[in-house]
Amino acid sequence: MKLSTKGRYGLRAMIDLAIHSEEEAVSIASIAARQKISESYLEQLIPKLRKAGMIVSVRGAGGGYMLAKPASEISVGDVLRALEGNLDPVDCAGLPGASGCEGSNGCVTKYVWQKINESINQAVDGMNLEELIRETKSENTAEVNSGACKK
Repeated sequence: MKLSTKGRYGLRAMIDLAIHSEEEAVSIASIAARQKISESYLEQLIPKLRKAGMIVSVRGAGGGYMLAKPASEISVGDVLRALEGNLDPVDCAGLPGASGCEGSNGCVTKYVWQKINESINQAVDGMNLEELIRETKSENTAEVNSGACKK
């Protein structure tokens, strides 16, 4: 499975938003500057995230965007699906819920694809933005501490 820049940049933007929108709305320009992502590219991603109910816009002088719900309630899978669509790396007509396949009854590989699909979905659904924020903060602390120890 290979994610496009939509998923990669969108997830970075959501983590940035989760970190910086706790007190006030965050502008696209500030996210773009911190994450080194084009503003125009972010402007294409934001409507998809709003439509998925993950962010809200705030109008006015201090306007921008904020998370629509707590970071602990937004999974990596939610973000990636909103931007990328289905995350299954293999579209197999023999899998449950698919339109069917003539060779499905004798096909053993469909179980491989099903396991891979399930594993990916479990992995991304098992991580939320709050965990990624904690990870970001611990990495930044480790960098500062290790930098202080260098001679």
